[in-house]
Amino acid sequence: MKRLWMVMALLLAACSGQESPKPDEQSEAPVSAANAEETLAENLDIPWSIAIREGVLYISERNGAIVSVESDTGKKERLPLRLKKTIYTGGEGGFLGLALLPNTDLEAVAYHSYEENGAIRNRLIRLKKMEEAWVETDVLLEGIPGAPIHNGGRIKIGPDQKLYVTTGDAATPQSAQDRAGLSGKILRLELDGAIPDDNPFAGSPVYSYGHRNPQGLAWDEEGRLYATEHGQSAHDEINFIEPGSNYGWPDIQGSESKAGMEPPLFHTNGTTWAPSGMAYVNGKLYIATLRGEAVRVFDIQEKRASIFTEGLGRMRDVLIHEGFIYYITNNTDGRGTPKEGDDKLLRRKIE
Repeated sequence: MKRLWMVMALLLAACSGQESPKPDEQSEAPVSAANAEETLAENLDIPWSIAIREGVLYISERNGAIVSVESDTGKKERLPLRLKKTIYTGGEGGFLGLALLPNTDLEAVAYHSYEENGAIRNRLIRLKKMEEAWVETDVLLEGIPGAPIHNGGRIKIGPDQKLYVTTGDAATPQSAQDRAGLSGKILRLELDGAIPDDNPFAGSPVYSYGHRNPQGLAWDEEGRLYATEHGQSAHDEINFIEPGSNYGWPDIQGSESKAGMEPPLFHTNGTTWAPSGMAYVNGKLYIATLRGEAVRVFDIQEKRASIFTEGLGRMRDVLIHEGFIYYITNNTDGRGTPKEGDDKLLRRKIE
């Protein structure tokens, strides 16, 4: 077990239609011995997403593997993938989102990039854990536009037992405004890939649009959905997602407004977070930030952000389960500075 000391905490406050004030400083506060940070696994290979089942953490790795880590013993196992299409790992592509399917022995839905006829695409597939590999058993959706950047990739199963998937604008900003396309969207599907009858646009998996590169999804106790989104030159966002709504990219960002487009719940103004995975508990969103190199806490009621933990480098995903927060670093992704043991899976109690 490893003790870390919390250092300067960043406080940002913002409200729709107003610029965020400059950060204030907060005094150092030590992490109590009862709430020290614990390293569960090291030497992960560009980890991207965390899921949990019966005390075992499952972590997707961008180059094409799933690592399982027992939360009580730290025992680690890496299994390869057997897919029907080769993973494209250039730029920000690769084997990205992972969600475990309920009521199965051990099956999952995953999101990965691939290349076909000279074009980069993304696909949503079903996997089954076998003795020696995770094997693709079905395709739920493919042909999602991709690029070396802005592939989205987060998968979460919502409280309505529907599958939610984030897609980036695939480096074609105006595509986010095209409701007929799949880039720059949050998609909603049945667990078998069918389109739900109550989606906002009949016959379409599109749930919301006008997104640049969303990578975090979380729901509160009332079933309200929040999403994180990478902005352009800072102006990273936290959005409250309503079905059928347009979140403005590329027409508006930050405090800008336009009829028929939703402003963010919060944006970072001139500060860059590059927010990725997100989890919710007790009125707060816990957000992994890449450029921001911290796990941040956003108080929804107060619209205020602070630092939960930092000093570990780039942070890719977070998961909250049974009083613990789990998080992964992302220093081996080609943009970070790997330290000894990177990348790591860590956890801490939620006070």
